[in-house]
Amino acid sequence: MRKIVFGLAASAMALTLASTPATADPATVKQAVAADYDSHLEELFKHFHANPELSFLETETARRMAAELRAAGLDVTEGVGGTGVVGMARNGAGPLILLRADMDGLPMPEKTGLDYASTATQVGLDGKEYPVMHACGHDVHITSMVGTARRLMAMKDEWSGTLMFVVQPAEERVGGAKAMLEDGLYERFGTPDYALAFHVASILPTGKISASESIQYSSADSVDIVVPGVGAHGASPHMGRDPVYIASQIVTAMQSIVSREVMPLSPVVITVGAFHSGTKHNIISDRADLQLTVRANDEDTRAQLLAAIERIAVNIGKAHGLPDELPIQVTVSEGTPVTNNDPVLARRLNAVMQRDLGEEVLIPWEQRGMGAEDFAYFVADEHGVPGYYFAVGGTPQADFDAAANGGPPVPSHHSPLFKIAPRESVTLGTEAMIAAVLDLAGTQ
Repeated sequence: MRKIVFGLAASAMALTLASTPATADPATVKQAVAADYDSHLEELFKHFHANPELSFLETETARRMAAELRAAGLDVTEGVGGTGVVGMARNGAGPLILLRADMDGLPMPEKTGLDYASTATQVGLDGKEYPVMHACGHDVHITSMVGTARRLMAMKDEWSGTLMFVVQPAEERVGGAKAMLEDGLYERFGTPDYALAFHVASILPTGKISASESIQYSSADSVDIVVPGVGAHGASPHMGRDPVYIASQIVTAMQSIVSREVMPLSPVVITVGAFHSGTKHNIISDRADLQLTVRANDEDTRAQLLAAIERIAVNIGKAHGLPDELPIQVTVSEGTPVTNNDPVLARRLNAVMQRDLGEEVLIPWEQRGMGAEDFAYFVADEHGVPGYYFAVGGTPQADFDAAANGGPPVPSHHSPLFKIAPRESVTLGTEAMIAAVLDLAGTQ
């Protein structure tokens, strides 16, 4: 990872914030956020984009976020759940509101051609070196969080209560939210009355916001299947037990879960993302490894899928005569539940978005894939925290129009070509967060 240089002039920043008159007028907020983007947030976004870090290794990103939040006037705690950062803004009696932004990048090279594109590399938790890229927009989220904190601290006469700014690690591994909670997030800082977050969306036009009043994201589980075998010469397959053949049948059979076990109107995905075995043309290996991602839209179906995968894998191994001392092993290594918005809160804040940002800003939520989010842990049933998670458009409409007329397609998230319009994305996300907070904790 390239060295990150910090040059934050806290006193100058505080002076700038203090000199801005506080007002809850949406037009004035919009103007102030735009000015802050031009003077501070644009450079900050480019810094984060050019210096991404892998999950649970976001040390420099966390350090910069802690410095930014402290300079805005927050009481900051570092090292929560690993590299997580919590910034508290206490402003009298009122609700406790959690605002969350994820900060990790992905192990992939950037090919956007942007003049601030990442060329960073980093050694991952597995000891291997990877190129790293912000290919999912987390740089937008943390930049917007800084803008939100700066603006709300300049408007303290317009709201009352406590704001908990959560800078979360390892969303890409759906482990960071759980790690922060296990490190006592709610015990140490309080259980929120509300939890808010947003994700920039490349499939949504800039200037648009969309939020469900029920399910926002699917569940996701990473499943590892180890298929043992009995090695042999490739010319004498009868002398061994071929794990490639056995694993291939498991791959095919798992699709019967989708087509024959799950109710047809319940969307599910079982994708085999990796299949590794063998070293040479004429050697039957003694092991094959499968890596799966499994998605569902409710917890009962999620449990059904995982149980069925294990049943099919283990019994196909038995059908092929694998001895009892060589059982097929099925392990769930990472996972997150379904993310559901609280219906009452979502209806309330969707109306706020239309009222404060414009009737045309909010568009109906449409689930276009089975992406997942570990924000679900913050709003799990056992905590009783109503959550509102919304999408912010990241791609100019002109790009969609060009693609429809035969131009280059709009890159998806996790693509090496992924890019968004930073100014439009950061400023709208910031305005929306401010509008939500002022509605939930406003003094007027």
